[in-house]
Amino acid sequence: MDRVSAFDEPLKKLLGGATAKVMADHLDLHTVGDLLHHYPRRYEERGRLTALTDLPLDEHVTVVAQVADARIMMFNNGRGKRLEVTLTDGSGRLQLVFFGHGVHKPHKELLPGRRAMFAGKVSVFNRKMQLAHPTYQLLDAEDTDEATEAVDAFAGRLLPIYPACKQLDSWRIAKAVDTVLPSAREAVDPLPPSLREGRGFTPLPEALLKVHRPQTKADIAQARDRLKWDEAFVLQVALARRRYADTQLPAVARKPAHGGLLDAFDAKLPFTLTEGQQKVSREIFDDLATEHPMHRLLQGEVGSGKTMVALRAMLGVVDAGGQAAMLAPTEVLAQQHHRSITEMMGELAENWGLWREVPPQKGGGGRRAGMLGGSEQGTKVVLLTGSMGVAARRQALLDLVTGEAGIVIGTHALIEDKVQFHDLGLVVVDEQHRFGVEQRDALRSKGKQPPHLLVMTATPIPRTVAMTVFGDLETSVLDQLPAGRSPIASHVVPAKDKPHFLSRAWERVREEVESGHQAYVVCPRIGDDAEDEAAGKKGKKKTAEDDGEKRPPLAVLEIAEQLAKGPLAGLRIEVLHGRMNPDDKDDVMRRFAAGQVDVLVATTVIEVGVNVPNATAMVIMDADRFGVSQLHQLRGRVGRGSAPGLCLLVSEAHEASPARARLSAVAATLDGFELSRIDLEQRREGDVLGQAQSGVRSSLRMLTVIDDEEVIAAAREAAATIVAADPELEHLPELRTALDALLDKEREQYLDKG
Repeated sequence: MDRVSAFDEPLKKLLGGATAKVMADHLDLHTVGDLLHHYPRRYEERGRLTALTDLPLDEHVTVVAQVADARIMMFNNGRGKRLEVTLTDGSGRLQLVFFGHGVHKPHKELLPGRRAMFAGKVSVFNRKMQLAHPTYQLLDAEDTDEATEAVDAFAGRLLPIYPACKQLDSWRIAKAVDTVLPSAREAVDPLPPSLREGRGFTPLPEALLKVHRPQTKADIAQARDRLKWDEAFVLQVALARRRYADTQLPAVARKPAHGGLLDAFDAKLPFTLTEGQQKVSREIFDDLATEHPMHRLLQGEVGSGKTMVALRAMLGVVDAGGQAAMLAPTEVLAQQHHRSITEMMGELAENWGLWREVPPQKGGGGRRAGMLGGSEQGTKVVLLTGSMGVAARRQALLDLVTGEAGIVIGTHALIEDKVQFHDLGLVVVDEQHRFGVEQRDALRSKGKQPPHLLVMTATPIPRTVAMTVFGDLETSVLDQLPAGRSPIASHVVPAKDKPHFLSRAWERVREEVESGHQAYVVCPRIGDDAEDEAAGKKGKKKTAEDDGEKRPPLAVLEIAEQLAKGPLAGLRIEVLHGRMNPDDKDDVMRRFAAGQVDVLVATTVIEVGVNVPNATAMVIMDADRFGVSQLHQLRGRVGRGSAPGLCLLVSEAHEASPARARLSAVAATLDGFELSRIDLEQRREGDVLGQAQSGVRSSLRMLTVIDDEEVIAAAREAAATIVAADPELEHLPELRTALDALLDKEREQYLDKG
């Protein structure tokens, strides 16, 4: 048998169809290799009880514990009965509950003093943590078949506890691992011998055996060190190969002309660029002056001035005779950038007499849009979105292909086949996490030669993640805020436990408005018929119990109506969401920016790019439905002027829940980098390189990108050295094989595309 084919063997051939189907459907494990790389989450020592404190609410857990007491309780006048079992670890307690016909077996087996492994989902009942109908495996009753199996399966002192699911418990996964474990000896070692020996690593087959069936804690440490390194190294080799390939591509050097648009723009700026903006701009202009494509990530705090840096880069490229395109994830953001850039040009364009009339918008008058001059022919700043009228769209396309438009701001409409550029020199991708790789690639392919690429994100990324997720990009960080920004106070509003806190929140909004300021109210859902119909088609029919426990997220249209009739009656309230007509959205944002709207009730369309300095308060409804980074982004919409900002995070989540912990973390700090670390620590590691980045399952199983900075940095350095000496890995076939196996074909394409 081929050495690799053992790892590619489908699990259904070894484990049977039913077990293999559960593993595929619920754990995304399909082959022997997948299962061998499904490592234990932790290990329990035989004879030692598990700590029962701090169990995560709403998560599936496996615990090893001792039965303290068990009793049958009757209810419904004796017609119903339930078994309540209390577990102990000597300091904490956990309750188990079994109902109906399911009480007989556990009542007979779970006697005081017995030890067992229990698996189930943690819930709260009467303010106590409990597992309802958990599965369990006895560990100390020698007279039962199950106990014998358990002892056989876990012959060593250390019991591996695997990431499991409701349909498949940890100990059943362990038995499946036993079946495929002999194949570990056929693992192909990706590390070059010199690297493996130089670092004193355990051979890969031995590491796989030790991680699944360790005899000592030293076995676990050796195995984890080796497997972490493999994951970091293989990924960094893939990224190093991509960086190397990029350096081989030709590009047109774009050096700004002296006395051109950029110089004129800088001379008219009413403020001084921060030191950070000046430093990052120098890095970008140095890249643009080279004859291979820039690939740079520009990240920074909300409001740190990334758009200003990007605009200066675009003006420099226009000065050098090229065109620049900025890709925005939403129409609202594209329109906002277009307005901001036009306004930034201000007096510059006015002095050159380069303005053109734009036909009246729905609900408003005509306006003038900026046209830049300074090159031999005029240079327009144009907007291109999917909802534009036919005539305006045709004119924008003509301006792009003739070169009359030097800067274009657009949405996905920019990457359609019919969009052609005269000479695309720079692509700026705003909020890159919103775009798929294929979309970025489609825009980059529109240049005569590969254009320079500047990727922007307002979500701060720890260095470890930047090296792992964006390892092909050079990174620039803006960590200063421009002068004049005000602090933002953030508070959690526990609406369920303390309803009067929510009443006070609306009073605070009214106070801000009465002081001459404005406010946002953010909801997770729109609440229109189209959305409800789509949700109905996707989801199952809800039961009364579901409605009681998990109501639908609060909706913009419902909350706006309630506020207008209730606590905010008399204020000027408007709504904004993604399904509105583009002209209506534009009109609402213009009137809000002009101070003609007191309270804007919106979805996350306001998350990035929206800049209204007079808006000082934000109330985020069902804040627990949003991620940490998204909450930080939303909060960044207030405190953008001279008055302090206020962000109120409204939630009905239980005080002990992970959701409330996230909200408390957001309220406790304004440091986006710290929040990004918290965000990653609270998510499964696979999410970091999972569908959000590539559309395929993450290859990271052991590496913890937030904690393993030294491993990632060392692997990156080793990978760069190896790829520089042998870009095609011709002399390292095992490493090439590992790339194919661990970074499957779809991920390789992702890494190759950029």
